Amino acid sequence: MSYRSGRFWQPDVTVATVVVREGRLLVVEEQVRGERVINQPAGHLEPDESLLEAARRETLEETGWDVTLTAFIGAYQWKAPADGRHFLRMAFAAEPLRHYPERPLDDGILQALWLTPAELAAESARHRSPLVWQVVEDFLAGRRFPLQVLNHTA
Repeated sequence: MSYRSGRFWQPDVTVATVVVREGRLLVVEEQVRGERVINQPAGHLEPDESLLEAARRETLEETGWDVTLTAFIGAYQWKAPADGRHFLRMAFAAEPLRHYPERPLDDGILQALWLTPAELAAESARHRSPLVWQVVEDFLAGRRFPLQVLNHTA
């Protein structure tokens, strides 16, 4: 598909957060197409929402944790081999502020977990996509950009 052929194509724009507390990473275990997979708190950008708003919202909805975003880790492009969907993931570093344990988690989310990087790496066969570890690896390597590199014009 291309603009030249008269058809419009666009990737799924998603956000993800790397939240760290006492050396552990906040992840979610979720049910996707009958499989239990592990992912960062992540989800789709919604209309009229900034990337920063989306990252905070998705983290709260999927984990019950309110966070403050501290840095932009990077933008990641991936094509899912199973269905050919294209994803553009914007990843953020965040610090946990407050937990709301009574808050119901999004549909499909089985639980939120705090895993060490080694525990997460050991679960690589269950990562929802290769982006899960790539984002964490970049975070652990110190990749950080100021949030001001992202602009939202309403």
